[in-house]
Amino acid sequence: MGNERRQKVLIADDSEMNRAILADMLGNDYDIIEAENGKEAVAILQKQSSEIDLLLLDIVMPEMDGFGVLRAMNEFRWIEDTPVIMISAENTPDRVQQAYELGITDFISRPFDAIIVHHRVVNTILLYAKQKKLVNMVTDQIYEKEKQSALMIDILSHIVEFRNGESGQHVLHIRTLTELMLRHLLQMSDKYFISKSDISMISTAAALHDIGKIAIPAEILNKPGRLTPEEFAVMKTHSEIGASMLEALPVHQNESLVRKAYEICRWHHERYDGKGYPDGLKGDEIPISAQIVALADVYDALTSERVYKKAIPHEKAVEMILDGQCGQFNPLLLQCLRELEDKIREEMSRVEIRDWSDKRNMRNIADEIMQHEELSASERTLQLLDHERMKYQFFADMSQEVQFEYTVSPPMVVLSEWGARHLGMDEIIMNPCSDKTVRDCFEEGVLENMHQALINTSPSDPIINYDCCVKIKGTDRWIKIIARATWSSDEPPKYQGAIGKALDIHETRTKMAALEEMAAHDAMTGLYNHKFARIRIQDMMTSRPDSKFALGIFDVDHFKQANDTYGHMFGDQVLIHMAKTLKRNMREGTVSARVGGDEFLLFFEYRQHVDLAINRIFNSLIGKYEDFPISVSMGVAQTDVAGTDYDQLFHAADQALYTVKQGGRGYFKFYDGKGCDALTAISPIEDGNDGDGQEEIKEGKEEDS
Repeated sequence: MGNERRQKVLIADDSEMNRAILADMLGNDYDIIEAENGKEAVAILQKQSSEIDLLLLDIVMPEMDGFGVLRAMNEFRWIEDTPVIMISAENTPDRVQQAYELGITDFISRPFDAIIVHHRVVNTILLYAKQKKLVNMVTDQIYEKEKQSALMIDILSHIVEFRNGESGQHVLHIRTLTELMLRHLLQMSDKYFISKSDISMISTAAALHDIGKIAIPAEILNKPGRLTPEEFAVMKTHSEIGASMLEALPVHQNESLVRKAYEICRWHHERYDGKGYPDGLKGDEIPISAQIVALADVYDALTSERVYKKAIPHEKAVEMILDGQCGQFNPLLLQCLRELEDKIREEMSRVEIRDWSDKRNMRNIADEIMQHEELSASERTLQLLDHERMKYQFFADMSQEVQFEYTVSPPMVVLSEWGARHLGMDEIIMNPCSDKTVRDCFEEGVLENMHQALINTSPSDPIINYDCCVKIKGTDRWIKIIARATWSSDEPPKYQGAIGKALDIHETRTKMAALEEMAAHDAMTGLYNHKFARIRIQDMMTSRPDSKFALGIFDVDHFKQANDTYGHMFGDQVLIHMAKTLKRNMREGTVSARVGGDEFLLFFEYRQHVDLAINRIFNSLIGKYEDFPISVSMGVAQTDVAGTDYDQLFHAADQALYTVKQGGRGYFKFYDGKGCDALTAISPIEDGNDGDGQEEIKEGKEEDS
């Protein structure tokens, strides 16, 4: 086919002449990539290993020799897919043997014959192409089988979701919690014979725990109130129904997935003390798979909103389970829950995002398949990996963070392109702990301490945060390093390195402060927005319980006329004018905010004569903006009358404002606690008669917005 990808050969040799000879020899048939030393060859493989069809490798090179390249290829497992022909004058038996032990496919001594080199290159590439084709055929079959299995489970889960509003995110939560608990239990104890493959299988089977609910009448399943004893008896049958459905399968009864799904369906409502259902099993009579799903099911039921209840916060739910308020559970699983408490909160917050992301990625893959039907799954994978690399590099540059990957063997740090430019370093740094550029960047002992902190992590808790001072292009900067240790899948796991990023603390704090400032203020007027004002006001009342406060709400009378007569841009200027006037007349330590539209809020602490203080502010707001006359209507509530709960205080002021509007506008009223009908109007005092009121707003320590 005319559009087939040309195969790529990477030539790694420090001699430009040798590279040129080989490139001329092979250039008509292959795309040639050149590297002048081992370090550059590893950098190319790091980015393009899946595209390199053959590596022609010299032994003696600066920066990193050929054996160093082979060790890196073994560490990253590139050697499994990329054949290596070593071409070198270093052909002593021990050197050749060492090269073969590190995984080379062939060895050619210099000086070489062009015809021999060409034939060996062609034969090696053809041999690996056939091997890849066979692997791809098997991989594609496994991929299709796994995809179909996952698809069928998703379909069954979503059938339940269609009938029962709780089972959409519920299914995802149960799978995630089950996997977390199983992995942690495997590290804690060898009491239960669980392999790593069992973890995936049990987590998948957990998605089927509620399939019996498909047979429960909808009026019981989605009843908003408490179930009657008769209705609850019907609801309890779902566990036996689900197990019976699986038991009635005409085939696959001996499959591990089906057996585990049966255990989970039937017994995930059993309890450790024997007080569960349907069979009243006790202790470890209950399969561990069902015990874990039972705990996950209770946790998610507590923390999720249902038609009959509100969601309970994570901390409260964990406390209730540990205290035995939700039935008895295996003490070992309760210990797991206690130790995983923070991890569970973090993972649950990601489930919805992950689910959306997975669905989006599946759509993207489907689009790729539709556009390139002739591609095999493995070729599609290569294209998608290239796309992911491009996205990673783009986002790394956009985030302007120093991102890195560190491996223990070979000892190497790979920096993102932006990070390397920012630090003034190479993208790939071999032996970073002894590299002079790196050592000059960090203070003595920092690298060792950070390395030790990473080693002290575990697969279940792999993340560290490390603050330190570094010298970046001659300037001292404080940075925060956030890194995740990587561990092997061996038993016990082995520390392999880390991935992470470094953040400039000063710049991060500056950006965060700016974002917080933007989030707290109304974009048009510069006053606090209602959400932030509410938080600040409640904090002020809570921290000063013996003080007296007043909250006023006002809006501009006949504001619609400003928009209708002069246009909306003029109306916006009126609102900005009102905000400036309000800020100018509020004292330090008070709160002023735009509630929405033409409605504003003010809040302050006072000692006495609150009516004089309100009158002063009220009169300051009356006047003109250009030719538009401005008057306002205001409702005021005091904490000693309406209480110190923000919502009650706001509602009281709003009631007073409503009464003002009903009575003709243009004045203010205080809420007196007797209801709107009993409110008495307080007419504004003429300007100049409220001097004492100005002193009644107590000055605080914080400036107004």
